[in-house]
Amino acid sequence: MSDNEIGRLNEISVTRRYGTGETIIHEGSAAISGYNLISGHVKLYKLLSDGRRQITGFLVPGDFVGIASGELYSCSAEAIDDAVLCGFPRTGLDKLMQQFPGLLQRMLSIASDELMQAQEHALLLGRKTAAERVSTFLLSLARRHGDCARGDNGGLLVPLPMTRGDIADYLGLTTETVSRVLSELKRGDIIRLPNRSSVEIVSAEALESRSDQL
Repeated sequence: MSDNEIGRLNEISVTRRYGTGETIIHEGSAAISGYNLISGHVKLYKLLSDGRRQITGFLVPGDFVGIASGELYSCSAEAIDDAVLCGFPRTGLDKLMQQFPGLLQRMLSIASDELMQAQEHALLLGRKTAAERVSTFLLSLARRHGDCARGDNGGLLVPLPMTRGDIADYLGLTTETVSRVLSELKRGDIIRLPNRSSVEIVSAEALESRSDQL
């Protein structure tokens, strides 16, 4: 986007802060704003008919939510840890997209990325083993976080703020299975678990092999 387009976006944006566990948007409510995650992490989920929640995704800094929605939000979003988001009113966005083709292209790209992530998630659940699902998930997190710091063992230190239960829900596994696979990867010196909220990928090549990526 051009500097002019970015400047106009900044004019209509509002910075919002959410604490751990706070709801950012509600599934089924009017999609009046879209958000860009500046810092922190967010989980997306849908409510099932029996009242249970199904986690459909996790957001890392730089991701958007609510931009590609129709008139209603298609899912709920909740802060995993303290999160800062930049909110854009949909009416203002619609007007700017009519004025700036570059902004429209950016919004279409965001919608395309969301569709691709949904397709990859469907493949993850339908065709991969438990070990492949967990390995693919860790690699995806590392790529989405971009330039990660290095851990004590020289590997990529990737934030992992979501609970084991949330990871299991997203991957269609049990919490016990996720914990078992992480322990196996740790014993194989493929990853390290310095604490409950991060993972150090010691051997990305070995993790790639375990993920059986297509």
